[in-house]
Amino acid sequence: MKRVQSNFFRSLFLGILSYLAVWILLYVLSNNHAIPSPIVTGIKMWDIKELLGLHIIASSLRIFIALLLAVLVGLPIGILLSMFPKSDRLLSPLLYFLYPLPKVAFLPIFMLFWGLGNFSKILLLFSIIVLQVIILVRDGAKTIPENYQRIMTNFQASIWQQIRYLILPAIFPNILASLRVSIGIALASLFFAENYATDYGLGYLILSAWTKMDYPEMFAGIFCIALLGFILFRVIDSLERFSY
Repeated sequence: MKRVQSNFFRSLFLGILSYLAVWILLYVLSNNHAIPSPIVTGIKMWDIKELLGLHIIASSLRIFIALLLAVLVGLPIGILLSMFPKSDRLLSPLLYFLYPLPKVAFLPIFMLFWGLGNFSKILLLFSIIVLQVIILVRDGAKTIPENYQRIMTNFQASIWQQIRYLILPAIFPNILASLRVSIGIALASLFFAENYATDYGLGYLILSAWTKMDYPEMFAGIFCIALLGFILFRVIDSLERFSY
């Protein structure tokens, strides 16, 4: 556990250091008041630390709930599609039709049906992530060698035993890959979703600061989104290490 914590904080330190290096470079080269210095932004973050904490908590909860629901729904669907080819042939055209659509376009529809609150925003993030999970889980399960499946059948393994001891271990990297791809897209979509009918969230904070021309506050929100993404990626990396 101490080694994991040490690796996390070392990676966090290096990530923040490299982020600040790029930030300082842009600040020096641009010579534009719209890009504040990291020092000024850090002072601003300290001044609004309590409010900033509320924005971080709101965004984190939306992302976490959407990720959890996407895995709980997408994982069994992807496995079932890989195990039953007829269902795959029936549903794959719909998945391929929905997958390339920009899901943010559905936010007004979600708000019309499910209101302006958190549920419609979480549903938007869920709709983005779940398709990634379904497709990558299905494709990963299809790559399992048929010999392994025949061995499970010869031992009269039940469907649940095949899923538990063969499919899930084989597709675990695909699950993590789908989450990695989804996190970046979900955070970008979260910025869009949180600018509608909400008072808390990093997306709301950034746009609100931009309209007030409070650039240190805006960059504080941008930094927090980057930090949130970093933490989520490190959590996935930890799950991958523990699985081996």
